[in-house]
Amino acid sequence: DSITNADEKCLERFNIEPGNYAIVIARPEPENSILEIVTAFSRKKRNKKLVVLGNFEKANKDYSQSVFDAASAEVIFPGAVYDKDVINALRYFACLYIHGHTVGGTNPSLVEALGAGNPILAHDNKFNRWVAGDESEYFSSIDSCELHFDELFQNDARLLTMRNFSYKTHNKKFRWDSVLPEYEKLLIRRP
Repeated sequence: DSITNADEKCLERFNIEPGNYAIVIARPEPENSILEIVTAFSRKKRNKKLVVLGNFEKANKDYSQSVFDAASAEVIFPGAVYDKDVINALRYFACLYIHGHTVGGTNPSLVEALGAGNPILAHDNKFNRWVAGDESEYFSSIDSCELHFDELFQNDARLLTMRNFSYKTHNKKFRWDSVLPEYEKLLIRRP
């Protein structure tokens, strides 16, 4: 579903302000590039927050500790959040959604970020490019991720263009009213 509004009060418990944070929502595993994203963000003071949602209690302890050690004071680790209203608000008010998944297909979290109109910075691979499209930005290393943070956090016009593109991409490719007929065609097609 598209997210076209949210309750700003949901942000209070995280001590963040609308438009002044980026967000990552992923299982804390190496294949999701959490360490790379946190390292790139934390290399310098950003005057923004990075909210990293994920269940670090169930993650590999050594990996989790590496992520925590790489984090600056501007990185927040609220743990796993399952309240739909809170997740919707966190997505809706973020200035940027970072998607570090390196494997897989059509990732639900990336589709949900598009539906919230998030500007997308994603790991550069064919799956993410197919989902997020040409107007999103892509990183392939810590250095390239850092450069995108540097550029995007200083370019509100670019973020607005990316936000509009995300909504358009979601409406064109990921709405039930367009997806379900495609499934129906597939299911009734005879070999």
